[in-house]
Amino acid sequence: MNESTPPPADASPACSACEACPNRRDFVRWSIAAAAALALLPRNLRASPPRWITSRDGAGNLRYPVPSADGVEIDRSNEVILARTEGQIAAFALSCPHQRSMLRWRENDGIFQCTKHHSEYSPAGVYQKGRATRNMDRLAIRLEAGEVVVDPDTRFLSDDDPEGWAGAVVPVP
Repeated sequence: MNESTPPPADASPACSACEACPNRRDFVRWSIAAAAALALLPRNLRASPPRWITSRDGAGNLRYPVPSADGVEIDRSNEVILARTEGQIAAFALSCPHQRSMLRWRENDGIFQCTKHHSEYSPAGVYQKGRATRNMDRLAIRLEAGEVVVDPDTRFLSDDDPEGWAGAVVPVP
């Protein structure tokens, strides 16, 4: 259909090919113009690069740069939370220990919160309130060659292994 062709008889009443709707030719022109404009932008103004780069070693461990400041980084693709607080770094499973719903970081409040039942946890993963009955699950973690190495398959549950859970942190170098 072009600009001079009337809408088909079976056209929806919601869209009668009015001038407000772009035709295919205009849409293609606008798309090409937008792509050209994006290509002309300086590289540093395009989409931001990820804040960290993750790699896996031969044993399936995840390797992260050491966080430069206190805060929380979430690696959704590997379901890992890395938190630096109070001179320590800990790695957590992204799922709530109650019913495995995803946790989110509420930066303004400085807490983790379950997206399903709203249980809350401190930045160190300590249970504060809600339906959960224990702390967040910590993952095995170590420092190696200037990187944080996380074993996503080794979990420490605070109620089953309190010493393992307490020890699953590394000091900030």
